[in-house]
Amino acid sequence: MTADLKAHADRLRELHHAGEMLVLPNVWDAASAKIVAEAGFPVVATASAAISAMLGYPDGEGAPWQEMFAAAGRVARAVSVPVTVDAEAGYGMAPRDLVDRLLEIGAVGCNLEDTDHRAGGLVEAGAHAERLAAIRAAADDAGVPIVINARADTFLPASGVPEEERVAEAVRRGGLYLAAGADCIYPIGVSDENDIATLVAGVPGPINGNTSPGGPDLAKLRELGVARVSYGPRLYREALANLKAAVQELLA
Repeated sequence: MTADLKAHADRLRELHHAGEMLVLPNVWDAASAKIVAEAGFPVVATASAAISAMLGYPDGEGAPWQEMFAAAGRVARAVSVPVTVDAEAGYGMAPRDLVDRLLEIGAVGCNLEDTDHRAGGLVEAGAHAERLAAIRAAADDAGVPIVINARADTFLPASGVPEEERVAEAVRRGGLYLAAGADCIYPIGVSDENDIATLVAGVPGPINGNTSPGGPDLAKLRELGVARVSYGPRLYREALANLKAAVQELLA
């Protein structure tokens, strides 16, 4: 089991450096995971906002971690490709506990954000880097080098970072997080092409981007040098919108 997980972790890490952008149409349950894997995508990634909504809780660690991990485990069991889990801010779990829970459900990667869901704003960058380093050490000790996608949440309005400082602070945090053992930096919410180009140039590692209405498309993100693209809860919300339209048509 450990050998299989290690192979999946190694494969997931390789895909961040393969020269071809890693595209992740994020999923929320076993059925959506199967659709993505059967379409040919080499990795399945969960979206915490979609899973928590499906479970009836708000995003931002509003759902019990046990329910979030149970849902992610059903995703991992449904597919044969590597699975990376949006673990939000880690639910306050000790590093080894977090690693063990991820491996128990069959996940070989995780998103970890630096938003402070209890105090508000962002966790101090040095303290968050220390936590990432402890998680990296725990994963190495467990024998499976899980892939850490470290979110730098400076572009989120709730971060409290002034707009003119968001790029520089994301670059600073990205460097610290990579030095601590993260594999990829995710400046969620950035959409300006110049900002993305600055991040790609300034952060010494892979950058995770997003597509968004009015923002750069996949071709432009590829051109800018983005290594990985997430869709978050976007496809989940589109699926619900289609359901809403269908049931309203039935009423009509």
